[in-house]
This record gives sequence, C-alpha cells and structure tokens, in this order.
Amino acid sequence: MPPLSSPAAHHTDWVPSLEDRSRPVYLAIADAIAADIGAGRLRPGDRLPPQRILADRLGIDFTTVSRAYGEARHRGLVDARVGQGTFVRKGGPAVQPAPAEPQAAAAPPLAVSMAMNQPPQPEESAALTARMSRGIAAATAGLGLPDLLRYPDGADSPDDREAAVHWLRHRLPGLASDHVLVAPGTQAALLALLSALTRPGDTVCAEALTYPGFRAAAAQLGLRVVGVPMDADGIDPDALRAVLGEHRPKALYCIPTFHNPTTATLPEERRRAVAAAVREHNVPIIEDDIYGPLPERAPPPLAAFAPDLTYHVAGLAKCVSPALRIAYVAAPDARQARRVAAAQRATTLIASPLSAAVARLWIADGTAEAVRDAIRAEAMARRALAESLLPADRVVTKREAFHLWLTLPDGWTGGDFTAHLRSRGISAVAADAFATTPEVPAALRFCLGAPLDRAETRRALEVLADALVLPPAAGVII
Repeated sequence: MPPLSSPAAHHTDWVPSLEDRSRPVYLAIADAIAADIGAGRLRPGDRLPPQRILADRLGIDFTTVSRAYGEARHRGLVDARVGQGTFVRKGGPAVQPAPAEPQAAAAPPLAVSMAMNQPPQPEESAALTARMSRGIAAATAGLGLPDLLRYPDGADSPDDREAAVHWLRHRLPGLASDHVLVAPGTQAALLALLSALTRPGDTVCAEALTYPGFRAAAAQLGLRVVGVPMDADGIDPDALRAVLGEHRPKALYCIPTFHNPTTATLPEERRRAVAAAVREHNVPIIEDDIYGPLPERAPPPLAAFAPDLTYHVAGLAKCVSPALRIAYVAAPDARQARRVAAAQRATTLIASPLSAAVARLWIADGTAEAVRDAIRAEAMARRALAESLLPADRVVTKREAFHLWLTLPDGWTGGDFTAHLRSRGISAVAADAFATTPEVPAALRFCLGAPLDRAETRRALEVLADALVLPPAAGVII
C-alpha cells in the first residue's frame, strides 16, 4: 500500500452516488465503494474521506457512515488503520456481493438504545403514578372546553410564569416573573434564543464537546460554532477569554452542570471566572441548566454571577418528564424576555397550554419535585451498577447523573467501537457527534436511562464491559 505521503494514497474528495434509495443508506454507501473500485474510480491504497467529513457532505448521521465503512471492511473492500483512516484494500480478497437484506438473520440477543439521554424509569411506585395521573386529570379539567378548543390569548399565562419562578426558586432566588418565558422544550428555547441573539453568518461558541441539538440549531440558522477547550472541570476560562477575543462571538452556549456528554460540572470558582470572561467582552450566555435540578448540591448557576448577560434555560425533560416538552427561560430583564418571545412566535409559536398546565399543577402540589427525587434515586442506583461493572479508569460520571463518559482502550475509534456495540445489540454515541473542534477523543457517551429496569441496565453494562476487554481486531463490525 502506498505511504500516506504518496498522492495515490489520498482520495478524500470521494462522494458516493446514492441514487438507489431502496436499500439502507449504509449498504448503499458500501455498494458505491464496491462499484467505484470495480470501475477504477477508487484504486488500491486510496484513502476514503474521514467519516465525519463524508457524513457532512451527504447530510447524514455520522454513525451511518461508520456502519457503511464497517460493512465495506466486512466485504473485504477496505482496511482501517488506527489514527490514519480507511483505505481501499490492496491485494485483498475478491469483492464480496452485497447481502440481499441487512443481515436480518443475525439480530443481536439484546436490543437496547443507550444513545438517547432520557431519565431512567424509577422503580414502580403506585402512589407516585396515581399522584401524576391526578395532576394530568386536574389540568385537563381546569382548562375547560373553551381553553382546549381555542388558541390562548398570549404566549404564556402569568400562572405559568409564576410556576417557573417557584420551580427555579432554589436556583435563581428572587427571579421576577416578567423575566420568564415558557417554551415548548429546551430545543425550542435554544432555537428562539439563537434567533433573537444572532443573524446568519454570525459566530457562536460552545464547549469543545457539546449537545448535538445546539449544533443542529446553529446549523439551521447558518451560524458558525467555535469550540472552547475543556478539561475535567469543564470549560477553560482562559481559553474562553482567548476565543472571545479572537472570534467575537454573539453568544456562549454552555452546560455547566452534568455537562453533556462528559458530566463535567463547573466548580463555583470557575463559574465566577467564566462570568468575568464574558463580561469583559459583553457576550451573552445561553446557560443550559437542564440537569441542574438533579444533584442534591450544585454550585449556583452562571446566571447568579452574570444575571445581566445570562439566558438561563431550565427544561423539565431530564428531571421531570420528556413528554411534557416544557422549558422555562429566565432572561436578563423583561425587555429581553419579550424579544425572545417574539423569536419563539416566529419559530415554535407557543408552548402547549395543556403541557404547561400539567407542569404548573405538578410544580404547585410538589409532584414535580417528587418525580425529580425518584429519577435522582434511580439514576444513583444505576450509576452504582455501572461503577461496579466497568473499569474505573475509563468511566467519568457524577453521583446523580444518568449518563457516562467512557474513554476507549488503545486501538479503538469511537465509530468502530459503537459499531462493535451495535453488533451486540447496544447503541451509544461516539464523541464525533458532540465535537466542535478537530480534536476528537476516542470516547463515547453511554446513557443509563433507556433500559426499562435495573436488570436490563445490568445486562447492557455487562455487554459493554465485555466489549472493553476485547482488542479491536476481535470486534465484529457491522
């Protein structure tokens, strides 16, 4: 095979033809590799585009490209070199025909998605279930037929804003209700905030690894995302100061508590330093505090240190229920709250009055805090299971968090390891999906909330533990 310095070893501008949409996309990509090898468009020793770059070119998910390259390896078309890339095989076995179906006969014995970071189902509690059901029934009855069949008069009601103030009383004491906006979930809140604070072509910054939903919203609005280096405690204030000075972003997005994906939590001293850095450059902060209610003791939010610059987003999806689709946005002042509300009307209009009513009643009667406490207890139990089964030197998590950040053994890439897990019935998300800088660690996020119970959680963790002790060559990549 030609050395990497040889022109023949590079073909990073290759893009497959995917005209046939009758087959799964990953198989279509593998078929295109085979066809282009046969036609001479790809030659032995050519390097295929990096998986993230090809995913961007095709507008598809990174894991689909990872699976396609794995399928090509399975057929003997390409070889993968750790740290170098994927190359058309030279002198390998004959090209194998594509399977008629995507290996349906080899279904793994366990099928659990650990990719979606949803809160764990607490152990069955008849009392809690009944309490939640009563709140839903009361919300429906309280609205009345006219409210259920008409649009509300305003974006959100004073009662909903007061519910937000009550929910945030421990995180943001003294919050004024006219600073609050009720949004249909955190993702909608991020879209409204970015729409209000930026224009297409602007730059925003975020941690070097960040929530993919933020990246998607920024891309939708035509924004450039610049990553800020992190360490074990989260975003680096000195690096942030340098990025702010060089790129002049219109906003900083960050997750200071139980960071997604790494679970890093900014200590109070560092939060003060981050607030000082953005104040020097007068840059607004979009603080995603969706995990903030989970720890029993958490540092004050960034909004406590830079209240005039911070838009604090408190979604209920991770600590109460993803089904509610409610998030509370605390703006720096009433004027900025109205500005974001106008942006929300242009994107998602309003939060569902029924969902907002359920949230309001659950918060008022203490049900929301009871659910949060049950989720917290279940998360702690599952995290303890993980710590008992996985090597401590590879796992980063927090006491009440329900996701893990897992660093991989030498020789594994994130794409190959997640494909390896999929062949055993487990899905997770590689670091590439979160990256905002070219430096991507060999790591993945593994979520503990998806399994139905602790027994299923244990089985999934045992599969993961077994996978970690296998060398890359032993993994069956599909």
